[in-house]
Order: sequence, then structure tokens, then C-alpha cells
Amino acid sequence: MFERPLMPEAKLPVTLITGFLGSGKTTLLNEILKQFPHGRVAVLVNEFGDINIDSQLLIAVDEDVIELTNGCICCTINNNLSEAVFRILAHRDRIDSLIVETTGIADPLPIATTFLATELWNFTRVDAILTVVDAEAFTPEHFGSEIAYRQIAYSDMILLNKTDLVTETTLEALEQYLHTIKPNPRIVRMSYGQVPLPLILDIKLHDSDFCTAPASDQQKTIPQTLNEGYMAVSFESDRPVSLRKFQQFLDYQLPQEVFRGKGILRIEDSPDRHLFQLSGKRISLDSDEWHTPPKTQLVWIGRNLNPLNLQQLLTNCLGTAS
Repeated sequence: MFERPLMPEAKLPVTLITGFLGSGKTTLLNEILKQFPHGRVAVLVNEFGDINIDSQLLIAVDEDVIELTNGCICCTINNNLSEAVFRILAHRDRIDSLIVETTGIADPLPIATTFLATELWNFTRVDAILTVVDAEAFTPEHFGSEIAYRQIAYSDMILLNKTDLVTETTLEALEQYLHTIKPNPRIVRMSYGQVPLPLILDIKLHDSDFCTAPASDQQKTIPQTLNEGYMAVSFESDRPVSLRKFQQFLDYQLPQEVFRGKGILRIEDSPDRHLFQLSGKRISLDSDEWHTPPKTQLVWIGRNLNPLNLQQLLTNCLGTAS
């Protein structure tokens, strides 16, 4: 695709945003898209639905690349990160920064290694690995996940999110614990994903030597997410959901192994489109207008889930109207 290597100063800076399920990565990404001057930023996500951008902002679709009216470019990662990056590099003349949002159960090491140990090294540089931590939900066990530990250990900066939901004593205790995982960590406190862009973008924090792990370690990291038993269960239906039944499901039937839920609800007797989010024990339900035929679409992320049982429980939440 590219005939000659770019000079080092012309390499596209790449920021990796990582963090455990429900920590606030997408909220941070939305804030970045709002603040970035003149839209000269590109983002890679696993699905466009993760970006809470109103559909009227989408003006073009070309080979999985979406352009927003504010000038930003969004592209899906699908199954091949390198291919997605090269699709972004095709627009290099109009972007100054690339942001990659990982899944909540991703190890950042093999992702960073993709930029350091492949042809992408000629065209990009990893500027920083930002790890978002939920100040309210995080505990030393954090759902018993080694992935959460590695996200912190390989971070260049820790963004302590949702600080408005906890006390100063809790924040100080959490920061002390983070020091036990990573010596002298850079920690920035924030709420609602709001942080000044000069504090997190093009800051040249990443040390490539630190990220280059032994080959044996790299071989272990990629399948580790699967070994921990995490999975996503999808559910969709054209029939509306009974709000009463859905609330009962959340209160009494939701498996404890579910850590994250998100999606769109078509609710009985409501003309609105309802955006559903579940993170730990927190639930939010916002409304806006439909821009597509009304349909319920939900994704649940957790450990060792029973997909058939979960889908049946959700089917029981449907109303009678078609």
C-alpha cells in the first residue's frame, strides 16, 4: 500500500485506550471526539455501536470507514487490526492522531506489539497506553481477572474515572493499591471521561522497550482472555420489551456472572428509542428518536455464561405486541 517508509517525525501517533468492562472507555472516546480540533483524528473500535454518536452525524460509509460531520473518521477493527490501521493510513493526509479503543477484556501488550513488531512500525508510533479504571467498582480482585491487572501493569497513564462517585479516602486507598501493581504510575483523576486533550494525546510517554515482552510471554497473552471464560451473548427481537418484566429480570434474574450489558430497547407503549447500559450494579436508560425500524438489540458480557438460559430469560421479557 505504501512504497517507502515515512520519516520518524511523520509517523502517525497512536493512543491505545484500554480498561476493564464498564470502566468508561467509550465515554472517554466520545469526549475526545467532541474536543478534537477540526476533526483531525481517527478512531478504531470493535463496532460502531460502541461510539455514542447520533446517527445524523454519520455522513459516509466506505469499506467499513465512517466519516462524521465533525470530520473525524471511524473504522471497525473486525478481526484484523493491521488491515484496519492501513485503511486509516490511506487518509493520512487529513489526520494527526489515531486512537484505538480495545475491548474490556483485552490484553494491551499484543495490541501494542502489533504496531512495534510489524510493518506498521514504519508508519506509526505508539504514543501512550491509557488505562481507564472505574474508581467505584475496582477492587484488588476486580472480578478475579488477570487481564485487569495487565491493563494496569502495561499502562503509560492510568485514568481514574468516576471519581465523583467515591470519597477522597477511597480514591487515596485505590491509588496506593495501584502503586503496588505499577511503580510510580502516572494517575489522572476524571469524571464522565472528561480530561484535557493535551494531557492524554501526543504526549510521547510510551517506552517500546517496556512493551517488548519475551516471546514466551507474548504467546501466553493472546489466548488468556478466552481462558478466563469471558464471552458475549447477543439478543435481538422485533417485538417490544415489557418494561416491568425487564426490570424484574434485572432485579431478580440477571446472572451474577454478567459484568456488562448494553444495547437498544424497543419498549411497549413508548415511541422512543431507549439506550440501555449496565456496568456492574449501575444501570442507565436514556431516550432519543428512532432513525431505523424499532428493534431491541442487546449484548451481555460476562464469565461462563449460559447463552440459551440468558436468551430465554430475555425472551420472557417481551411483550405481546408485534
